[in-house]
Amino acid sequence: MTAHVWDVAEYILRKRGPMTATKLQKLCYYSQAWHLVWDETPLFPERIQAWANGPVAPALYRLHRLQYTVDHVEGGDVDTLAPNETETIDVVLDFYGDMSGAELSELTHREAPWRDARGDTPPGARSEEPITHESMAEYYEGLLGTSADTDE
Repeated sequence: MTAHVWDVAEYILRKRGPMTATKLQKLCYYSQAWHLVWDETPLFPERIQAWANGPVAPALYRLHRLQYTVDHVEGGDVDTLAPNETETIDVVLDFYGDMSGAELSELTHREAPWRDARGDTPPGARSEEPITHESMAEYYEGLLGTSADTDE
């Protein structure tokens, strides 16, 4: 059974309780990114785009649109998530979960996947440019500090 971004979002909400839509979007983004690094496969098939305030999964956005605080995602089914998938999300929540939506958004703005997808799009301007799986995997894998694998 394939998990979707709304399943991941519902799992996050059950683990952490209600949160801002911004925070939920960024936690889903980081869950996708780290799953690509650790499991070398996408956590969910839905695309993530480089919106003005950071990475956003439009398919999830449509489900919580006009809500500042989200406490439930309609159609989200945590039972579709495999143990390795919930393990990824749990690690992401342990690391990023205490940050606010604004802090997470600011963090993504400093990272290459969002910046590269935005290119020369002016700050605050709309963009539907996708943040690719490849860019996420490459960037976040690089954060793991693989210096032990080099001859330096």
